[in-house]
Amino acid sequence: MMAFENPPRETIKRILEEAGNIAVVGLSDKPERTSHMVAAAMQKRGYRIIPVNPNVRGTILGETCYPSLKDIPEPVDIVNVFRRSEETPPIAREAAEIGARVLWLQQGIVNEEAAAIAGEAGLVVIMDRCIKVEDAILRPNRPASR
Repeated sequence: MMAFENPPRETIKRILEEAGNIAVVGLSDKPERTSHMVAAAMQKRGYRIIPVNPNVRGTILGETCYPSLKDIPEPVDIVNVFRRSEETPPIAREAAEIGARVLWLQQGIVNEEAAAIAGEAGLVVIMDRCIKVEDAILRPNRPASR
């Protein structure tokens, strides 16, 4: 089996340019948590963030929080994951089931099994990269929406 490699930067840039909804799995409602800071920054840059966290009822960052990817009633382009590496294979399976286009594991998160599951289902897989950092590097002049 080939060692995993992230797609080239041009591909990642295109993914970000075309991204509609970004489901953030493991998004915390605590502002000091990395997941919250990253999602808030992406939201400020005009991305639509959909929180996924079974432990939070109500909203995070003004968006309805769903217990799982399957519960989101609209299409998802990117599934951005803030969970421990060993928890990612079922998330990859669920991302494939809902027809997401990209499985994005945040910095420090790597799981070959999750990558294989998502890859076999036709998803682009990005691991061990911060979506906010990539967006800032690849789209420095992206206008903030509101």
